[in-house]
Amino acid sequence: MTYPAATGDFRPLSDAAPESDAASGPVAERSAVIDLAAIRHNVRHLAAVASPAQVMAVVKADAYGHGAVPVARAALEAGAGWLGVAHISEALALRAAGIEAPLLAWLHTPDSNFGAAVAAGIDIGCSGWELDRIVLAAREQERPARIHLKVDTGLGRNGATMDAWDSLVGEAMEYQDEGLLRVVGIFSHLAVADEPDRPETDEQLAVFREALAIAADAGVDPEVRHLANTPATLSRPDTHFDLVRVGLGIYGLSPFEGQAPAELGLRPAMTVRTLVSHCKDVPAGQGVSYGLNYRTGGASTLGLIPLGYADGVPRVATGGPVRVDGRNYPVVGRIAMDQMVIDLGPRGVSAGGRSLLGAEAVLFGDGSDGGPTAEDWARAAGTNNYEIVTRISPRVPRRYIHEQAAAAERSEP
Repeated sequence: MTYPAATGDFRPLSDAAPESDAASGPVAERSAVIDLAAIRHNVRHLAAVASPAQVMAVVKADAYGHGAVPVARAALEAGAGWLGVAHISEALALRAAGIEAPLLAWLHTPDSNFGAAVAAGIDIGCSGWELDRIVLAAREQERPARIHLKVDTGLGRNGATMDAWDSLVGEAMEYQDEGLLRVVGIFSHLAVADEPDRPETDEQLAVFREALAIAADAGVDPEVRHLANTPATLSRPDTHFDLVRVGLGIYGLSPFEGQAPAELGLRPAMTVRTLVSHCKDVPAGQGVSYGLNYRTGGASTLGLIPLGYADGVPRVATGGPVRVDGRNYPVVGRIAMDQMVIDLGPRGVSAGGRSLLGAEAVLFGDGSDGGPTAEDWARAAGTNNYEIVTRISPRVPRRYIHEQAAAAERSEP
């Protein structure tokens, strides 16, 4: 089995100790470095694209692995008016951290804590079956619930079908007249907005407009109507309505195949990095990792990277790039639970060549120096960039930089 050759300019490794980040101290053994200035930049950019619609920053799944509380605060500082999460438990954690912004949770089970959501002023997505449970919670809390009615316009997940929509709207308005709830929003979700040429987005938009008309006829006067995700925010202004829900974009990643973040005005916020933990010379034919599916083509030097699938690196992503000392090296052999191997070529450490033990190894970052990106790892794993950043596990400490906006950033348009 063969892999692509290493790429990039070779630069000498400094003999100095690893550099320190002034904001977060000495470089750690392994970390996911989150640039909050990039988060703020992306939110400001998306807000400008979406204007006059408001921005909901989607911080579900621990902000796509970036850290929900720091990202939520940065997004609000940059102009996001709303926050969105999947589960009520995620919303309650944000409230517990002191975040009081408008906040929507939309994915529930019969055991979801609707009472706690109502008590905390969390908006609740409602597809139909939840309505009676939400009303019960409102009665118990002696406080009206805030709900967003969801219609299924074609994605086929949650949301009321159009056949059930009129009934759901009518029932919700009866409860609103009783003072038990307020229909704050109406929303749906797009299936193929990341493929702008497909006609289904037009079809979903037409169904959404029909659902809005039915709701208006029933007397619904929502604060916000929302349909657009990140790709639709960037490519379909006719889907913006009053509010756009942006997830991937605020983390600086592109939703479009073949279009880099920079082309969309976005800056990737996460860099996953570690230190080379072992470096040794091996002979030709040396097998590498479980299964021995890779063998060195000649005398070579192997570098051990102390990250594996327990850290969220996809096990199937053999060939994924790691940048060490100014060059990109593909991972060779199987990725293990805690580690993986790169073939550094014939460096000849034992014969006096310079060892890369302790050198910084970057799995992905913003790609500005020719280094690997989340998109590169997504291709190696046969998945998307959403999964690559979201699956980085809690075993990899998050380190935040640029927590306070600099003067130049505050003046950024």
